[in-house]
Amino acid sequence: MIPSHCESIYKALANKRRLFILMFLSDSGVATVHEVADRIGLSLKVTSKHLLILKSRGIVSSVQIGLEQNYSIKRPVHKIVKQFLSISNSRE
Repeated sequence: MIPSHCESIYKALANKRRLFILMFLSDSGVATVHEVADRIGLSLKVTSKHLLILKSRGIVSSVQIGLEQNYSIKRPVHKIVKQFLSISNSRE
């Protein structure tokens, strides 16, 4: 049986838009909501929603600097996300 924490991570990763967000964060290291939205072509509202889902699952973290939230992939799950992205990329 898969632990519920792992299951929630995999459910969050099972979305194409969130995978694009994670690929971008994996490449950039840290990015604001505006930078993510511009890069993947989504509205700020939709991008924020997906980032909040990833944050609630413990996949990304954020730090507020001024008026902007800066998002990055959390280190404890960074390896899992990298493995998942490499599997996703190999299937394209």
